[in-house]
Amino acid sequence: MTAATLAGKNVVIIGGTAGIGLATAIAAAEQGAKVWAAGRSEANLEKARTVANGKFEVRQADTHDAEALQKIFEEVGTIDHLVSAAVGGERTLKPFLEQTDEQFKAAYDKLWGYCKVVRTGAPYLAADGAVTLVSGSPARKIKPAQSPLSCVGASVENLVRCLAVEMAPIRVNVVSPGTVDTAMFDFMGDEKEANLNAMTTTHLIKRPGTSGEVAQGLLFVMNNNFVTGTTVDVDGGRILS
Repeated sequence: MTAATLAGKNVVIIGGTAGIGLATAIAAAEQGAKVWAAGRSEANLEKARTVANGKFEVRQADTHDAEALQKIFEEVGTIDHLVSAAVGGERTLKPFLEQTDEQFKAAYDKLWGYCKVVRTGAPYLAADGAVTLVSGSPARKIKPAQSPLSCVGASVENLVRCLAVEMAPIRVNVVSPGTVDTAMFDFMGDEKEANLNAMTTTHLIKRPGTSGEVAQGLLFVMNNNFVTGTTVDVDGGRILS
């Protein structure tokens, strides 16, 4: 039995210039896909261009900018795999009753961004194409002060199930990472490694994950033509701990 690969496929990754998205772009290109990785941060774009080194395309786009998204989609033509791993919104991590309406609503910019990516990209998807989004383990493993993460993640996962039904035979899936060592935690400075290790001491796998490990989850659902409407957890057992 020959393992499926992305060889010859057109893959577009929004939020593909950093973290999990960039790791997915690298992995997809290594499988022979033609990849377009898009992001909004100029700093991340420059880093991604260096990493890409001509192996995949890097473009600037925000999940909320339909015009920029459509420009990329038109360049690609037919999209075999449309991925969005962009955060797309600000999350205020403190108890719900201490947040303003504006702070809580801002977290949902991730969901609205995903909606715009899918709506704008759908006309360009191949008949046997696929959409893959990224949520997060707080969607089902709830801790205090994480209500924005939990509610938005759960909304993304339910959106994927709705889209899988409505867009069939196009496949739609979501990957849910746990605690992953990305730039999101760089604000911790020299304490980052110690803090991440402390955050994962109760997990079944007692360490933070890597962007590359989560990217393998994305590649699994992209390559497996019998998977749709599914949430794939890549979380070191966080939701079971």
